[in-house]
Amino acid sequence: MLIRSSFAQYSKLLREFIQSHSRGEATSEGPCPAEIDRQFEQFALELFALQFQHNSAYRQICQGRDLIPDRIRHWPEIPCVPATAFKEWELTSLAAVERTTVFYSSGTTEQRRSRHFHNRESLLLYEASSLPWFQIHFLPTLELSQESLKGSRALQPRFVILTPSPASAPHSSLVHMFETVRRAFGSHDSVFTGVIDTQGLWKLDMTGTASAIRETISAARPLALLGTAFSFVHVLDNLVKSGIRWELPAGSRVLETGGYKGHSRSLQKEELHALIRGHLGIPETHIISEYGMSELSSQAYDRAAGTDPSVFRFPPWARARIISPETGAEVADGETGLIQVFDLANVTSVMAVQTEDLAIRRGRGFELIGRAELAEPRGCSLMASASVW
Repeated sequence: MLIRSSFAQYSKLLREFIQSHSRGEATSEGPCPAEIDRQFEQFALELFALQFQHNSAYRQICQGRDLIPDRIRHWPEIPCVPATAFKEWELTSLAAVERTTVFYSSGTTEQRRSRHFHNRESLLLYEASSLPWFQIHFLPTLELSQESLKGSRALQPRFVILTPSPASAPHSSLVHMFETVRRAFGSHDSVFTGVIDTQGLWKLDMTGTASAIRETISAARPLALLGTAFSFVHVLDNLVKSGIRWELPAGSRVLETGGYKGHSRSLQKEELHALIRGHLGIPETHIISEYGMSELSSQAYDRAAGTDPSVFRFPPWARARIISPETGAEVADGETGLIQVFDLANVTSVMAVQTEDLAIRRGRGFELIGRAELAEPRGCSLMASASVW
């Protein structure tokens, strides 16, 4: 196996892999899954060798387990680090002077938060990973080239994003992802309607949110509404309280990023989706759920817009394993375990991350259950706070 001499060379080849397989399992085009699996394994083993060499904190963890590149033959054997380790260690191959951005996991000011360091190149790779997988799940019928879209912004959907803007929340990976997709696919009048209060908590400008939605309905334009699950709870609670039911224009859709616990109440996913259907007029086929973490650079989605419910799947350059917390072995199909993610786009940090999230294995995908018992609450929804409609 040829080990790449630098992260730059590795990243260049990974970009080519992403471009070649960005349609993933959504189409039958391209190499067969066996060939993609072979390529994934080669990339994963090479990246592990690079990260072992250049990421001193990760190297110490691996050496403590007596797991080094010469002893690893297949990608599932690559040592995972718990997501909580990003709170204690600087799990990065970037020297301090190279770090241009840091994403923090969300939480209260009293909690220690994970840190995921980036430079310009790793952010570009983050975006290269995020855009195609987002498009084929959230905007699968948008086939126009970016060049033609730039010349006709009116053809693009209006995004109303229920988070603070990138300027207000520069250390949020979720906000960065939303800004990335807004730049690529959103109309010129797309808008962030979240704000940050004096205590650092995320809130919604309910007046601004309602105004943006009403304007889009009046213009009969499809609306793309994106936010944390808990931000939708706040919007829907205000609609219920006010006795308002909107019927969003045909082609509108919702992206919710999970997280069902917040400062005031919990809401199960099924109940949340029922409220979205009832008060926003969005069919279930156009409510897409996303799974991601600040410690990762790729995301999983549970369906493509317009299709029946499915399971969460990562793109071909990432893999999820559902493992037994007792044995560490992968569980059988239909069984429950903890999610491990192997993300090739995590080039300068750590590819293999052990989450604290439970899921049921469904073939190559998974059905998300939620946080493991006693796990520390996490997710951008913790930062949400209600305000007046």
